[in-house]
Amino acid sequence: MITYIALAQIIIAVALITVIIIQSRSSGGLGGIFGGDNSLFRTRRGVEKTLFNFTIVLAIAFAIVSLIAASGLAAR
Repeated sequence: MITYIALAQIIIAVALITVIIIQSRSSGGLGGIFGGDNSLFRTRRGVEKTLFNFTIVLAIAFAIVSLIAASGLAAR
């Protein structure tokens, strides 16, 4: 059971990293992280909105799986 949880955690982590990298590429790359992005307010639309929402879902899933893994290890 712990093996499946660890495998799920790895898959979710890789997916989360991939989605974050794709997001940073579409919004100016690493320059946006350090303040190089233009400071105009933009509304997220289309694929950008979908990636943003998917990032939130993956982050919540990763947190839940991590808590399950921690509680499973504590029970041992």
